[in-house]
Amino acid sequence: MSTIEIADLTKAYRKKRVVDGLSFTVRPGSVTGFLGPNGAGKSTTLRMTLGLTRPDSGTARIQGRSYHEHAEPLRVVGALLDARWAHPKRSARAHLAWLAHSNRIPVGRVDEVLSRVGLIDVADQRVGGFSLGMAQRLGLAGALLGDPGILILDEPANGLDPEGIAWMRGLLRQLAAEGRSVLVSSHLLAEMAQLADDVVVIGRGQLIKQCSIAELTSADAGTQGDVVVRGPEPARLRELLTQAGATVADGVLEADPSAPPLLVSGLAGEDIFRAVAGAGLVLYELTPRRGTVEDAYLQLTGNSVEYRGSVRPAEERAV
Repeated sequence: MSTIEIADLTKAYRKKRVVDGLSFTVRPGSVTGFLGPNGAGKSTTLRMTLGLTRPDSGTARIQGRSYHEHAEPLRVVGALLDARWAHPKRSARAHLAWLAHSNRIPVGRVDEVLSRVGLIDVADQRVGGFSLGMAQRLGLAGALLGDPGILILDEPANGLDPEGIAWMRGLLRQLAAEGRSVLVSSHLLAEMAQLADDVVVIGRGQLIKQCSIAELTSADAGTQGDVVVRGPEPARLRELLTQAGATVADGVLEADPSAPPLLVSGLAGEDIFRAVAGAGLVLYELTPRRGTVEDAYLQLTGNSVEYRGSVRPAEERAV
């Protein structure tokens, strides 16, 4: 049985559907990235899953039940939606002790989770003096308090430095390896590429795609067919490949400026090699370009962005 089951979930505010017939599942033993543009309905979906917002229709089930049907929910699901919700005048230890008491969790568990998130040395300091990164760690400690099989986290890396993000990634991967289900909402696409096993992508409250990270960046993401080509005669390379039916664009210059990379689409790598070899040209590089999570995400959500800015051309900005 899936540990999280969202079925036809719908929520509207002032006649605007924020979540619109959304359905997806989260499997145990995995990290699932929950992705979508601002206003896509991610936070509302998480709030409905945790019983904080009542849906207009549809269901959100955790281990086959709604959140409110669990007598001691912290033992089933741990959540981090707002790192700053703890009372600022309470110490970290007192805050977690209060949570433990509310769900009949042994108080000895408090110091265990404080140690696990690296806050044991500041356990008796007031939460109001914590940085955002420290508050995120405390929120994660609260989510882990009941040793739940499910974790639901909204932007857990927000406020963490690079070392903290790497630590968070390792911890969440370890938790998933233990058989837990981890659902993470985030805008950090590069981080999701390293962290997640699966992704759920939504836009305007509706499901766009649910798949593995590998599937997300496969050929249907639109960049798998591109090939990076580099050689000492870029002009001749461009002309040759264009005549062969390829589309040739400038690649990102990261190496020798005398041999700038060309991004070639419309020809497979082996066809490029035959054309170049037949013309007697030299190649320094012939590398298929893999799709990225960002490429795929932007393509999938291009029609679902609610707030879109614009960038003026460089010549106009210079006036």
